Amino acid sequence: MTRSELNREILRLSVPSILAGITVPLVGMVDTAVAGHLGGDSAASIGAISVGSMVLSLLYWCFGFLRTGTGGLTAQAFGREDPAECGRIFLRGMGLALLAAIAALALQWPFFKGVMLLTDATPGVKSLAEHYFFIRIWAAPATMSLMALRGWFVGMQNSVDSMWMDLIVNGVNIGASILLAFGIGGWPGLGFAGIPLGTVIAQYCGLAYGLWVCKHKYGRRVFSRLGPDDFRSMLHDGSMGRFFRMNLDLLGRSFFFILIYIGFTMINAGYGDQLLAAGSIMMQLLMFFSYFTDGFAYAGEALSGRFIGARDGDMLRRSVRYVFTWSMAIAVAFIGIYAATGVPVLRLLTSDESVVQTARQFLPWLLLMPPLGCAAFTWDGIYLGATASRALRDSMGLAALAFFGVWYIGKWLLQPEGSAAIHLLFAAYFAHLAARTVHLTVRYRRDVLI
Repeated sequence: MTRSELNREILRLSVPSILAGITVPLVGMVDTAVAGHLGGDSAASIGAISVGSMVLSLLYWCFGFLRTGTGGLTAQAFGREDPAECGRIFLRGMGLALLAAIAALALQWPFFKGVMLLTDATPGVKSLAEHYFFIRIWAAPATMSLMALRGWFVGMQNSVDSMWMDLIVNGVNIGASILLAFGIGGWPGLGFAGIPLGTVIAQYCGLAYGLWVCKHKYGRRVFSRLGPDDFRSMLHDGSMGRFFRMNLDLLGRSFFFILIYIGFTMINAGYGDQLLAAGSIMMQLLMFFSYFTDGFAYAGEALSGRFIGARDGDMLRRSVRYVFTWSMAIAVAFIGIYAATGVPVLRLLTSDESVVQTARQFLPWLLLMPPLGCAAFTWDGIYLGATASRALRDSMGLAALAFFGVWYIGKWLLQPEGSAAIHLLFAAYFAHLAARTVHLTVRYRRDVLI
């Protein structure tokens, strides 16, 4: 594969993911904007979206291996030109997704109440967050299945159908949330409850599309190759055991990932609704560039898994170098974007001028995060394609240690209050990105190269 051909392949895999990824933060921004314009206490509504989403993210991140574990294994089977194994991996992933959804629905009440015991949010925020959570949780079967589908599509080098699936989810989410919250014509809408209900509807629409693609695009190429013996062998040939062992490492990675992000939100919530709203908006902006970088991380996952499966070490090295070049270009671009548009975007997200002015002082962090963030996310994709799950688990463990170490040591030494504490919180988040990036860079030759 020539240089231009490899670049075209990277763009073929990444651009659809980027286009779909752009809509992901837009959904969060629209939810935040809807909550911020419903009237009443907009800071409490925005904070409730943040806390409710955090609790759901805590739950779903526990099962993030449904995507990450499925993608790398599928990519390697694709590289070996083994469609039957691709089909078996799909069945394992979807079966595990349904079991996970049943567990989530069964444990929804004690899970939410347990997390709330650790959250210092105000009673108003907690009440709205509870309302938000107990509506959105009913999307769990679709959400879990979509995780497995996204991973499988990445492994099959099919970013276009994954893009359309995400665009359907995110487009329906935006439209349904606005319509259900504000109403139409003479119907006044559901108010705050319309925001999570729109998400539930969107998740099931995306799942319907994904299953339709599997039937019509892969029915003959992949699933027709499976017979009764394949189903029985999955239970007895050790493949399920290997699948679960790898996913256990990824579950550990998710656990540390959760600690960092729930820690950020909980610490932020302890400084009042105003700083919680500002921190929530900043995190939305902070994560915006990641959805562009994730496109190249997905390309790195697909290509590294494909070339490892094909035992092509030269193409593996070249694909890693080229993917990183594209990722760092994204980092540079977003430094410029954040510098030019920070304050206008804050005003787009909320009409509460006091929240805008509070968030404004944290904008410099947006200029520091992209290079480390892009590197960390890109390495994650490459390691997932290599199914180097233990290294990913270890890197996130070190990242959690860095995050909480900077926060608690900084708090002990500096005794920050108010806005100064939130600056320290962003410094801790920066430290976790640095730890991930350094660890995965050091382990690259040992854990990825063949």
